[in-house]
Amino acid sequence: MTGGMSLLEHLEELRRRIILCLIIVILATVAAYLVSGRLIAFLLRPIGNVVFTSPDEAFLAYINVSLFAGLVMSCPFILYHIWRFAAGGLRVVEKSYVFIFGPLSLVLFAVGALFGYFVIVPIGIRFLLSFAGASITPMISIGKYLAFTCSLTLAFGITFELPLAILFLTKLGLVTPRFLAKKRRYAILVIFIVSAILTPPDVMSQFLMAGPLVVLYELSILLSRFVYRAPADAPYGR
Repeated sequence: MTGGMSLLEHLEELRRRIILCLIIVILATVAAYLVSGRLIAFLLRPIGNVVFTSPDEAFLAYINVSLFAGLVMSCPFILYHIWRFAAGGLRVVEKSYVFIFGPLSLVLFAVGALFGYFVIVPIGIRFLLSFAGASITPMISIGKYLAFTCSLTLAFGITFELPLAILFLTKLGLVTPRFLAKKRRYAILVIFIVSAILTPPDVMSQFLMAGPLVVLYELSILLSRFVYRAPADAPYGR
């Protein structure tokens, strides 16, 4: 029993929330498809014209962009249900953190996504296209370009949640600033592995994500020092 609910009740609640989130994503995707032409025109701004190399590539690009936009539009609803589900296993004082960290998680996701699209994507595009030359002409397909842009944008939105997640764990007493600093080397290794998974398969994209993530981790250590309260019997917990 946790928070007055049995394991089966928690699983049923999880199933219900997942179904609700899927319904919202589907509805948001359908709505995004109605304006998918404008969305693609917006996403193409950093590069200009693209091509498609198979009969169905352009059509699939519209579908993928609609799904991407549907996921982004559904994020407030999804994050709300994540926090509400997590709150079920917390004490009353811990539940108050949810109402603070919940809205902040949405703000950080938006900031990360905007940073990814307006800062990282143009830098990555300029760097990768700089290898063009007299005998190397870039012909970027719409599918590959949108996969590159959307994956970076979404990945930065997710990874910008790192400071908030660490602060939340610190408030719950699950991690300490000293622990975070001590495990810095392992954290950097994990950051580069995660960056390799979340970004397109090129070294530049991985470093473009890993760099800000390392900075965010260091910022998280600094911020955790302000919210951490060491136990009375551990004066050197910081």
